[in-house]
Amino acid sequence: MTMTSTKPFAVVTGASSGIGYQLAAQFAQHGFDLLVVAEDAGISDAAQELAVHGGAVQSLRADLATSEGVEALYQRIRSSGHALDAIAVNAGVGLSGAFADSDLEAQMKLIKLNVLSPVYLTHRVLKDLIARGHGRILFTSSIAATTPGPFEATYNASKAFLKSFAEAIRNELKDSGVTVTTLMPGATETNFFHRADADNTKLGASEKDDPVEVAREGFEALMAGKDHVVAGSFKNKVQAAAAHVLPDTVVAAMHRKQSEPGSAHK
Repeated sequence: MTMTSTKPFAVVTGASSGIGYQLAAQFAQHGFDLLVVAEDAGISDAAQELAVHGGAVQSLRADLATSEGVEALYQRIRSSGHALDAIAVNAGVGLSGAFADSDLEAQMKLIKLNVLSPVYLTHRVLKDLIARGHGRILFTSSIAATTPGPFEATYNASKAFLKSFAEAIRNELKDSGVTVTTLMPGATETNFFHRADADNTKLGASEKDDPVEVAREGFEALMAGKDHVVAGSFKNKVQAAAAHVLPDTVVAAMHRKQSEPGSAHK
């Protein structure tokens, strides 16, 4: 990647697999050069695969649950030789099970990756985007943001934070030339549920959306400057809409039926 490239430049976090990889593929297919980031070694292979679309693709292996990892990413962006045009803040993790019985360290890592990391990274890149008067930010939240999440308590809360944060700074930036879009998928066919130890839940065992379609909807919403998109099946849109009119106690009870460990066999 060099200073002479005339292609727009995008960064995608959590891009080694799943929705993040497919978001990166959308950028690559639409003529962007890329910097893709993940904590696992698979990010190098992902970068090689993405390069077949013709753009320059750099990769960075970094743990974005740490401030050192986020700062390393920001410094890599600054030294890339490209002005940043778009960033997909997608890295995140889930955790299934009763909160009281869970591992506290795992809960805190979820909060660091899903909440603190997006705040840190956005604050670092935002001033550069504002100075240019141009840029696009995509946050991967979830329809989980619309409801309390029994047995996924910190995950749903983290996605609610992210949605609120995105909507707030979108309003702050309305005259800046920088847009903020929130991607809100439902259950998607990735390794998310396995990593969250949620395979034995009704939600984990359910039919899921195609990450290619979810990423396409997210990319199109970002490029159109929309505030958010509920991506995937029509069921996701119904669930998100219902959560706005039903009491939290009701939607929490509904969520419990989907997320309680062992519910896949009930």
